[in-house]
Amino acid sequence: MTLAVLTTRTRLEERLIFAALERRGIPYAQVDDRSLIHHLGDREVPRYLGVLNRIMSHTRSVYATRLFEATGHQVLNPSNVVETCGDKILTSLALTKAGIPTPRTVVAVTPDAAVEAIEQLGYPAVVKPAVGSWGRLLSKVNDRDAAETLIEHKQSLRSPIHNVYYLQEYIDKPDRDIRVIVLGDEPVAAVYRRSDHWITNTARGATTTSCPLTDDLVSLALRASAAVGGGMLAVDLLERSTGELLVTEVNHTMEFHGLAAATDVDVADLIVTHTLSTLERAA
Repeated sequence: MTLAVLTTRTRLEERLIFAALERRGIPYAQVDDRSLIHHLGDREVPRYLGVLNRIMSHTRSVYATRLFEATGHQVLNPSNVVETCGDKILTSLALTKAGIPTPRTVVAVTPDAAVEAIEQLGYPAVVKPAVGSWGRLLSKVNDRDAAETLIEHKQSLRSPIHNVYYLQEYIDKPDRDIRVIVLGDEPVAAVYRRSDHWITNTARGATTTSCPLTDDLVSLALRASAAVGGGMLAVDLLERSTGELLVTEVNHTMEFHGLAAATDVDVADLIVTHTLSTLERAA
């Protein structure tokens, strides 16, 4: 049977995954979420071996996953993992419940409470959108004036999610963070992402270099993966000046071309291997 690969647009990561599938002679169908139509209750839906979800939009990803799950398909990653990882508040709740070290985090649901929460965290503090990627709309606020101005600007944004305030302490880290890719119960590679800017994200120009998979890093990445439901995930970590590792995010549709180039690990091929083995076990 054919493997469905859900996409929004064909990035380098998707091209690498398609190439890995083609090398193995595995038939696949690229399903563009922008043209996806699903008639609820229709018994004549296409049947696939399984579904690999590479959709970029969090909202579309959640609903597309649920639609395919409702027709009996196994989707990787499953909807509960997509929902948790795509919402930073839900991710932080899952990590905290599992006792995993993270930056001090506060959530507020009104503007006045948000300003007070930032005061309680202390300056500088980081304000993040609960839903979003690529380091977009992250802000570091250094005093109360900046906090009040930022919160006022967020009130003017149309999406209701911007009026729920996700706030974290600022970690005075080295000029890097760490990303670990975990496939099932195996961390397969890690990189440092370095930048002169405090946002160390490759979408914002950070460069990647190989990072050794130490015992502490492996243990923490696996615990973080398990906390959000497991699967094919990228665990992002920060280092305090003391060396303590903190998990900041867990990504469910990770970009990996920078890591693959820095580590010489064929992540796309490993994703295909993990996908097929998971579907075989479930068959």
